[in-house]
Amino acid sequence: MGMDIKQIQDLIKFVSKSGVNEVSIEEQDFKITIKTNQEPTYVTASVPAVAPIAAPQVAQAAAPAPVASPAAPAANADANLITIKSPMIGTFYRSAGPGKPSFINVGDDINTGSVLCIVEAMKLFNEIESEVSGKIVKILVEDAQPVEFDQPLFLVEPK
Repeated sequence: MGMDIKQIQDLIKFVSKSGVNEVSIEEQDFKITIKTNQEPTYVTASVPAVAPIAAPQVAQAAAPAPVASPAAPAANADANLITIKSPMIGTFYRSAGPGKPSFINVGDDINTGSVLCIVEAMKLFNEIESEVSGKIVKILVEDAQPVEFDQPLFLVEPK
């Protein structure tokens, strides 16, 4: 009954990469709609009391919209920069563990497929890989900070 958070995250990731503007899934006791309009992505879900685990995650996604807003002007400051965004809700980590070296630092050159960070969601550690090649210009999130879906994480100067 319904979808678990991992399925929802996978669906969000798929929709964000596919270029589809809207996806709706409706079952007897569960409904989720994911809409994308180039810039903002909205996730709305009405989940009955049967699935209380998903409800806090969705509420968390809707609330901190202002968090992404301060980063938006920085991204537009240099039109040549590419913004790498979080593909999911979770906790951002710059390294594989405490005391371990950061995956990347400002000034590092990256290639497509380079591991940039980890986003932990519900005890699952997801390596986030770059989809572009270039040079890291700015890291927009502090280590161990919560991140939202589609929140800017890095600014990259493309090669």
